[in-house]
Amino acid sequence: MRFKRHIELEHGLRQIDIAPLVDVIFQLLIFFMLTSSFIVPSAVRVNLPKAVTSQMVRTRTVEIVVSGENVIYLDGRVVNIRELKSIFERLAARSQPLLIKADRRAQLGRVVEIWDMAREFGLSQVNIATYQE
Repeated sequence: MRFKRHIELEHGLRQIDIAPLVDVIFQLLIFFMLTSSFIVPSAVRVNLPKAVTSQMVRTRTVEIVVSGENVIYLDGRVVNIRELKSIFERLAARSQPLLIKADRRAQLGRVVEIWDMAREFGLSQVNIATYQE
């Protein structure tokens, strides 16, 4: 004895309709694309010093990061003083601004050394990143 329900399934539904599944997947994709953050964090974690009188720099700058262990980074890779001098020569030719991000624990002497070297090569726009209260 065959029931009507089984007969309809055997003869009526030959394939599964996946259009609703595709719609849901696209909606989830759009949701996650709109809500995700596209800001890439810096590779080196730096605790910036606090300053009351800081201003936001809106121009495209080259960032040099000095970690708490006094290691110098440029674009996430470690650089030494010799490499930094050649980079400063190229930046001076393009007159591009420089931003120094130094950790609170970094030695002031290291930051001043980088700043002085940049000014020696003719970089006039040297900024130091701070955390605004």
